[in-house]
Amino acid sequence: MGIDPTAFVHASAIVDEGAVVNADCKIWHFVHVLSNTSIGRGSVLGQNVMAGPNVTIGSGCKIQNNVSLYKGVTLEADVFCGPSCVFTNVLTPRAFVERKDEFLPTLVRMGATIGANATIICGVTIGRYAMIGAGAVVTKDIPDHALVVGNPARHLGWVGRSGDRLDENLVCPRTGERYQLSDSGLSLCE
Repeated sequence: MGIDPTAFVHASAIVDEGAVVNADCKIWHFVHVLSNTSIGRGSVLGQNVMAGPNVTIGSGCKIQNNVSLYKGVTLEADVFCGPSCVFTNVLTPRAFVERKDEFLPTLVRMGATIGANATIICGVTIGRYAMIGAGAVVTKDIPDHALVVGNPARHLGWVGRSGDRLDENLVCPRTGERYQLSDSGLSLCE
């Protein structure tokens, strides 16, 4: 519990009681980590990030400047959140209507990338190693390894674990890894 001694927390950051910051994390300027939020080993939270309450951030995540992770957001390991990407937590917000009991969970699976200024509408799952283009608006579940762009986000192609766009044979030009269609999107060929 608390802040691991190997973690770096900038003097201007606030980590509330009940939050967990694991080993080798870096928490930069003006970050606020709210109670019951867990940050996995080696994750980095850039300037002006807000996480919580009740948010889970896996190991090795990179959360760039000006990102807010609200209650119900779970990031698995090695997720990249680009600058100023947005997570929502309720579908029909009104300033004068209390809807905290309507927050919908959002899951971002291992290795996914969310581009700068993308918006993730609550209640969706973003698949493993998916790539969300900058400025995209995600309104539905995204399959593993899918490349999506636009508003609303639409499927443009497939990407490998390295983030490179796959060719028509589902082969990564950088690594030579081969992929195949699966129930969840794409999977690496064994």
